[in-house]
Amino acid sequence: MFNRRTQPGPGTKGGFFSILLALTIAGLTSQDAQMVRAAYLALELTARFVIVPLSLASLLTGLFSSLGTTWGLFRHYWVLMKLLITTIAIILLLVHLQQISYMAGVAAETTLSITDFRGLRTDLVVKAGLALLALPTATVLSVYKPQGMTPYGRRKQQSNANSEKGKDRGHA
Repeated sequence: MFNRRTQPGPGTKGGFFSILLALTIAGLTSQDAQMVRAAYLALELTARFVIVPLSLASLLTGLFSSLGTTWGLFRHYWVLMKLLITTIAIILLLVHLQQISYMAGVAAETTLSITDFRGLRTDLVVKAGLALLALPTATVLSVYKPQGMTPYGRRKQQSNANSEKGKDRGHA
């Protein structure tokens, strides 16, 4: 579904999500109040102005690439799975961004101890880790392209085969 020439590769996206994971871990585990404050402020900035725009760009380039290739958007199950993974990841990221913004606001205005907002801070680490796991799944689908056409794909393939037979009969 996604074309390597039109969007960042899995290593690049994995790097961005690794940064989110590192910042959430630093915010959760650091004993240094300034480090915690910096981690959550950087986390919000990175998520809002880097991760969200690149995630949306990834979705859009994937849609345009799939519509412009023989793989199509609705012809193969692996393309639909990648679309589903990407869409769900973006929705969760946007929901997650609210929690990130809240923590950044708290960190900017108060000094956090290691026990303050422990549940929310742990949740941020878990969600960043899960986001990082979605990338290899999408990459495996792109590389191995599991077989299996959707009913639409089979109809389209049959329609194309029938039109080719009709052309061949007209030239005989």
